Amino acid sequence: MRKPFKSVVLVLVVVVFAAIVGIDFLADSAVRTAIRRAGTRALKVPVDVEKARLSIFGGTLGLESLTVASPPGYDQTTLLDLSRGAIEVDTRSLLSDEVRIRDVRLDGMTVFVEQKGLDNNLHEVIRSLPRDERASGKKLVIDHLEITNVTVNVKLLSVPGQPDTVAFKLAPIRMTDLGRNERLDVATLTSRVLLAVALGIAEQGGGVLPKEMVSGLSGVLDKAIDLGRIIFGGGQDGASSLQKGAGEIGRGITEGLKGIVKPKGQEE
Repeated sequence: MRKPFKSVVLVLVVVVFAAIVGIDFLADSAVRTAIRRAGTRALKVPVDVEKARLSIFGGTLGLESLTVASPPGYDQTTLLDLSRGAIEVDTRSLLSDEVRIRDVRLDGMTVFVEQKGLDNNLHEVIRSLPRDERASGKKLVIDHLEITNVTVNVKLLSVPGQPDTVAFKLAPIRMTDLGRNERLDVATLTSRVLLAVALGIAEQGGGVLPKEMVSGLSGVLDKAIDLGRIIFGGGQDGASSLQKGAGEIGRGITEGLKGIVKPKGQEE
């Protein structure tokens, strides 16, 4: 009797293991699909992620090779490439309407900005962000978000005797308590991250980029304020909250959410 019993136990263990692996596989696929759909809906350009590994029981999500495409008409087909992302989630919140994310770390981001006439691909994407679309789906609450090792490659208009490419790095971007007092979902979070990066480029690229490009990118501040009203539920308080987050970018973003970012010489 003992041998058949062991066989039954072994079969049950195999079935349970297969079920767990199957759940994880389906979860990984669902996460990739959700990121693609939400990112594409928010930015109005294709967003893709090569790998997403969700550990339901461990409460972690790992991302690899996330890309944001440029709008049509640019030689540079990729606007943004993220090497890796690591996310820690409170697993107990996954089945609720409010998902608590303890930590988000996005590392190894490369932004490819291409100038075309008086416009550029980053500005085009920012300009198309929805102004009147409120967050839907599960609400996200993020304790801490950090973006590190951001490299910006800029392709300028060809001018004889001058380089047509510029590269520089951004200071780390850190934000806290996202979604605590506002409605935040994956789509609005995607928009907010891109806005933070764009504001960083406008601030820190002021000494190396053409004035017209910096001026165009600094115009995303108006977009950020409008989006802030959407994310935070409207009113001046919403705009002020997003301004506090944006202000950290130009100063290393190390002491919480303070101030507001504008390129030098354009202070009101």
